[in-house]
Amino acid sequence: MKFQAIIPARYASTRFPGKPLALLGGKPMIQHVWERVSEVIPCAVVATDDRRIFDVVEAFGGKAVMTSESHRSGTDRCAEAAATSDADVIINVQGDEPFIDPAQLQAVMSCFDDPETQIATLVRPFDPAAGFEALFDPNLVKVVIDEHDFAMYFSRSVIPYVRGIEWTKWLETARYYTHIGLYAYRRDILGRLASLPQSALEKAESLEQLRWLQNGYRIKVAASNSPTIGIDTPDDLAAAEKYLSNRQ
Repeated sequence: MKFQAIIPARYASTRFPGKPLALLGGKPMIQHVWERVSEVIPCAVVATDDRRIFDVVEAFGGKAVMTSESHRSGTDRCAEAAATSDADVIINVQGDEPFIDPAQLQAVMSCFDDPETQIATLVRPFDPAAGFEALFDPNLVKVVIDEHDFAMYFSRSVIPYVRGIEWTKWLETARYYTHIGLYAYRRDILGRLASLPQSALEKAESLEQLRWLQNGYRIKVAASNSPTIGIDTPDDLAAAEKYLSNRQ
């Protein structure tokens, strides 16, 4: 089975314009992502809508393709970039995850050992030590999973809701999972996903994966305990710089 990694990277950002080119440890963030992904998936490409990103990627020896500026999501950008791919499975890697663990990529790839897998993603078992503030944080997306490791639902609310038990005891009585935004799709499925209109649940929760579930697609789930450090703001970048310095 052939895998290809596509790293969508936009220049425009409300909170952090030019984020993919921000320097981290003296290298552009997008270079960190590309190098880590390439350790596992040699066939990796950055899909961008900005010539500045394209030129930087080509300059450090990576591969980049130009895509439309009008895409609604990274999935749509991946679909355009994958249109001429001969890979069986496309892995969508966020361009703001410079510390992505190669083991996470291997975990999501292993989901396709199951021939029924159409789409795959990662979750992390919620650490009770993180506390209830984290559990109730709407920016931390929760997931419930069936007995065959397929996602049943994703929500910004706490799921499951434990009826009849004081919420302060929920972490003792139920297992919670949080979503890691790494996706993989069979190539033909990816093309179909990009053509789907937004669904009511997607609009309500602002989670594109609900569009897929609502249209009958199934999402296989693999678990990972590896930490992830996404970068959305300049403050996040400063924290990542400190994290990188401590690792060296």
